[in-house]
Amino acid sequence: MGLCLLILLSPLGLILPEQFKARPAWGEWGARELKSMLGYVPEKLEKLEGTWKAIFPDYGMAGMQKPWQTKLAYVLSGIVGVSVIVAICFGLGRWLSVPEDREDNHVS
Repeated sequence: MGLCLLILLSPLGLILPEQFKARPAWGEWGARELKSMLGYVPEKLEKLEGTWKAIFPDYGMAGMQKPWQTKLAYVLSGIVGVSVIVAICFGLGRWLSVPEDREDNHVS
């Protein structure tokens, strides 16, 4: 229940920065933001910048450009991300769990 509430509150991650004219989230900088903050882009980062292509770049989805669509895409990307993490944790739990002893398998 609490996790669902956090997912539903996730559009605040878009709304609040717009209201307070905030910069990008800490650590989510691209080369452009780093160049404006530092005055240069580290050489390795410049080389590796295009290596990883996100499934939902900037938490958005293709064709969703209107403000309400952007917020919906943000929530959907959160739901997909949480679902993947829960599925991985559930799968690992099932794989790593030790089955309980049954009475018929119990050695006396």
